[in-house]
Amino acid sequence: MEKDDRPHGSILCFDYGKRRIGVAVGQTITGTATSLAVVSNGDKPDWSEISRHVTEWKPSGFVVGLPLSVDGEETRMSARARAFGNKLSGRYGISVCYQDERLTSVDAQREFAVLRAAGGAKRKDAGRLDAVAAKIILENWLQNQ
Repeated sequence: MEKDDRPHGSILCFDYGKRRIGVAVGQTITGTATSLAVVSNGDKPDWSEISRHVTEWKPSGFVVGLPLSVDGEETRMSARARAFGNKLSGRYGISVCYQDERLTSVDAQREFAVLRAAGGAKRKDAGRLDAVAAKIILENWLQNQ
């Protein structure tokens, strides 16, 4: 019997961007995900905020969205997302999986529009789009497990 080395339990997902990083949490048992927060990312990520989420959720694994070109090739942003994932893994000693994030921005904008229409979000909350994108990335990863 092969050893199952996929993470089980809570998973934190990050949608890495130059200015912001969306954060979501999910459960491998239920296959569900929830958007959590948006962490600032300027010269470097807000590691204290990321640490707060790691401490609170005690994840067994991380998922980082991997921005690929339309034809599936890695880009300069892919390299940045992988570098961020390597730093996450090194800092917390938790393995990182990468998930293709093509089209998640479109899905996130659609989901955010539904939230706004239902009164659950306002235009000024648009920064939450990154957290919604992280949730969608994590849902896709969970479905592929």
